[in-house]
Amino acid sequence: MKESLHRAVAHALTLLQYPAVEIIFEKPKIAAHGDLTTNVAMVIAKSVGKNPRQVAQAIVDNVKVDAAEISSMEIAGPGFINFRFADRYIVAEAKSILIEGKNYGRSNRAGGLKTNVEWVSANPTGPLHSGHGRHVILGATIANLLEWTGHDVTREYYFNNAGNQMRTLAESVYARYRQSLGDDYPLTPEGYQGEYIMDIALEIKAERGDTLRETDAERSFFKKKGEEWCFAKIKKTLERLGVRHDVFYNEDSLYSSGKINEVIEEFRSRGFAYDKDGAVWFKATALGLDQDRVIVKRTGEPTYRLPDIAYHREKFRRGFGLIVDIFGADHIATIPDVLAGVKALGFDTSSVKVIIHQMVSFVDQDEVVKMSKRSAKVYTLDELIDEVGSDAVHYFFVMRSANTHLDFDIALAKQQSEQNPVYYLQYAHARIASILRFGSEQGANVDDSQRLLETTRFELIKEKEEVDLLKTLLEFPEVIQSCAMSFEPHRLTTYLREVAEAFHRFYHQHRVIGDDKGLMQARIAACLMAKTVIANGCSVLGVSAPEKM
Repeated sequence: MKESLHRAVAHALTLLQYPAVEIIFEKPKIAAHGDLTTNVAMVIAKSVGKNPRQVAQAIVDNVKVDAAEISSMEIAGPGFINFRFADRYIVAEAKSILIEGKNYGRSNRAGGLKTNVEWVSANPTGPLHSGHGRHVILGATIANLLEWTGHDVTREYYFNNAGNQMRTLAESVYARYRQSLGDDYPLTPEGYQGEYIMDIALEIKAERGDTLRETDAERSFFKKKGEEWCFAKIKKTLERLGVRHDVFYNEDSLYSSGKINEVIEEFRSRGFAYDKDGAVWFKATALGLDQDRVIVKRTGEPTYRLPDIAYHREKFRRGFGLIVDIFGADHIATIPDVLAGVKALGFDTSSVKVIIHQMVSFVDQDEVVKMSKRSAKVYTLDELIDEVGSDAVHYFFVMRSANTHLDFDIALAKQQSEQNPVYYLQYAHARIASILRFGSEQGANVDDSQRLLETTRFELIKEKEEVDLLKTLLEFPEVIQSCAMSFEPHRLTTYLREVAEAFHRFYHQHRVIGDDKGLMQARIAACLMAKTVIANGCSVLGVSAPEKM
């Protein structure tokens, strides 16, 4: 409809010999103002020396629209032109929901663009704590949105099983192992304090007894065992949430394959690296940053920037046309350095989309719940799933914009009431499923879409609440597109709330199952459309759509 109206208005401008300008249509914030509005008359008015309302009237007089599609054109305020859709157009368009079913909302807008989404990427030094949940769910939902809009998505997890954190993990497990043998062996203050460290130690004790008390001076066995245990735990948590990755990329492979040294040499050959004070420096100032950065310390150990730059070079080499990185706010300072390094290697960083999410706080009965991997008091993501369920975890972590702080209300997530947004959405789906079951018992067709399309008297759908529901449902494909393009899944949760509200308004005002079989079948079709959109939206969010509650 936007495209059709754009052509009609553009043609009117030509007839009036008005200048060609960008014509933008938006949904009015107030429903009484119609279905689409444009400010094109106000944009043109000054250049043609006329009052905006006069310009708007001239445009309206010259716009040719199909009365079967547009029921009215109105001039409002200082010169807005508001268009109102005809009810029969809405009803006719809504049939596409029944035709496309589970694919309604999908598109090939991206044309199969090879896309990499990298997220979670927690090092294997412990279970995922609840704070990781926002990262986990945000990335999973963005990957789904991109897939729904025609991206060829590779879901990737990048992890480091080397460095100081892993050495600390090995020492922590060793200390607990020695303690499990009855030795007076201290766990350093920097060590990981969580109970899981003792769990790993006890597994080693059961497997190897006391044979490693003195023999593993490098702690290599403890590091390997700790890594394996932690990574298995992380993967199991992700599986519980239905979150999958196609690739687990190990940072160590960048060293073993020589790619780290390749990057250093390429920097040197391009004039972006130099030696100073025994260290290797990246000439970041040549790319607009405030100061140069050390990429190899005087000890010979690379800083964290270097492997990140090498890793992104590999993403480009693997042919990705869009690279999506999701980071917590604590990584914000490193991003410009990495992007500058990638640019120095000759790659176009405009194809890298970095999404920063703010931190999350957990509140339960007005008490703030704290979590830390190195603290003995850890509120793990598994514990959160146990407490509120996978669906609430998925929904609550994306129902606010990623760039705002999130307060996760545990008590609300557990409520079975309209105040709980995920419960409210799922209840709408379950209620529709119940109506459809009852309708089937009364002889209505509730599952054969083709027969529904052929036999339903759609012209019987004409009440305001019915048409408003279908209008809302028809926004779904555009909402999916918009969320994917802006990388903002929270807007989908807002929209689905509107769908549930529109359905409940319709349901409370109009009886679906009744004596008028034709009207019953038409309203059954509307219910099925609403059920399809809710189920498809829940699928994108990773939330279940129950048939019964």
